[in-house]
Amino acid sequence: MELTYTINQIEETAKAVVAAMQGGQLFAFYGQMGAGKTTLIKAICKELGVQGEVNSPTFAIVNEYEGTNQTIYHFDFYRINRPEEALDFGLYDYFDSGNICLMEWPECIEPLLPDDTIKIYITVIDDNTRQIKI
Repeated sequence: MELTYTINQIEETAKAVVAAMQGGQLFAFYGQMGAGKTTLIKAICKELGVQGEVNSPTFAIVNEYEGTNQTIYHFDFYRINRPEEALDFGLYDYFDSGNICLMEWPECIEPLLPDDTIKIYITVIDDNTRQIKI
């Protein structure tokens, strides 16, 4: 799937991404700093029924949210210096939980990503426009 959108279309984009997520559990969001990874993940969480605040887990590494029908784990691996650090907090326990895992900065743990991880690339087109490829 490939989609171009602006911030005003973020809710529709989140709906399209959620529809494309069916059957998947692990989602890796790639994009430069400021590309809108967190913004898109917030909209996806809202679409999945998360009530309340969704924040980037930059310092906590992982946040847990309750959606309509499942738990959602939101990771930010930006501060991970070595992939092995992710193993220290039980990364595979999260991956094996059966819950949705949304990951920012997955390149920091790339060797640990299972083969069935769905990769989502966000490209900055201009200040207001992004392109997403799944």
